Amino acid sequence: MVSSVAMGATETRRAIDTVWRIEAPRVIAGVARLVRDVSIAEEIAQDALLTALEQWPHSGIPDNPGAWLMTTARHRALDRLRRERMIARHHEALGRELEMEQLSNTGQIEAGAEDEIGDDLLRLMFVACHPLLGAEARTALTLKLLGGLTTAEIARAFLVPEATIAQRIVRAKRSLSDAQVPFEIPRREELPERLASVLEVIYLVFNEGYSATAGSDWMRPALCEEALRLGRVLAGLMPAEAEVHGLVALMEIQASRTRARLGAQGEPVLLMDQNRTLWDRLLIDRGLASLERAEALGMAAGPYRLQAAIAACHARALSPGETDWPRIEALYEALSRASPSPVIELNRAVAVAMAHGPEAGLELVDALAADGALAHYHLLPSVRGDLLAKLGRWNEARAEFERAATLAQNDRERSLLLERARAAAAARPT
Repeated sequence: MVSSVAMGATETRRAIDTVWRIEAPRVIAGVARLVRDVSIAEEIAQDALLTALEQWPHSGIPDNPGAWLMTTARHRALDRLRRERMIARHHEALGRELEMEQLSNTGQIEAGAEDEIGDDLLRLMFVACHPLLGAEARTALTLKLLGGLTTAEIARAFLVPEATIAQRIVRAKRSLSDAQVPFEIPRREELPERLASVLEVIYLVFNEGYSATAGSDWMRPALCEEALRLGRVLAGLMPAEAEVHGLVALMEIQASRTRARLGAQGEPVLLMDQNRTLWDRLLIDRGLASLERAEALGMAAGPYRLQAAIAACHARALSPGETDWPRIEALYEALSRASPSPVIELNRAVAVAMAHGPEAGLELVDALAADGALAHYHLLPSVRGDLLAKLGRWNEARAEFERAATLAQNDRERSLLLERARAAAAARPT
């Protein structure tokens, strides 16, 4: 037992907040298995937190605060079930829970209990990321239930009003309850779609942290870290799923560039201009190891594994000139077949330009522009401007960079595009 008097009130509150951030997903997941309702489970878990806030400043923080919170929350869940006369239906399950609580209190939890907690977390991931919810609702609910973030923190991360996030979360939980979504791991035939939804949410969170869509910051590292944490947890729970390891590999390698992606004033630094000595080699090694695990499973390469292989090509190149662009072009072709998308085609055009010259890339970009699917996507004119600049067509390049700047929503990215437009104007022949 840690004395809260010795720690002081501020340190105690900070310690409780830290414990809650770590343990909240496990507590909510454990309770949800009992009550079969995510909204009720979160409410009961919050009650356990309030009890901790009332008691721990006086009694001290327990040696195993996670077990304390879990036991308290489970007792409240059992009380609720009894009040609702559900004891008969849950008798067998409740007996197992009570036995585990007794073992937990005596410090004799067996390894099987940890497996059960892991299963609960996996169930919670699949519920929070259920396809019946929209992407924004899934993202907010996942960060709330599995990330332990407050509504205010989620709102700040995505630059939307707190009330908007609160509404998304409430509606998401209501939708899950109304649809009576079971708190279980999906059946084999449902697993591909459901797992794809979970992976999509995790990568959405990572991407928003890696390249913020709006606001004054180019990156929000906290979101990248949260997505990485969720991805690593999922990889531990589903070690036989190649795409899970592929996503973790992709995020690890991309996160390795964090320090090199920002200049002294917080401005964006593009991949080809980055100081590669600043790349985090530990994260790269971890990412390459995850990619090897994905490949060793022998399954057909999915979108995340293919993207991780592309990122690995960049990671292995100690300088831009050493990049294996033909290999990247081939990987983008495979990715386009696995997951057709005009954005992937735009990336493939860049790889083609790097492998075969800007004229070849520009031909593909012009075809995309004519198609119109990316009419409001700022990176289309940005890429076109870059290729035109390489061809010495400075006036056209300037116009494309300026158009890209009008479409960009991130302040830092807009400034970079306008700077490139000015550079193109200065470079044109007089």
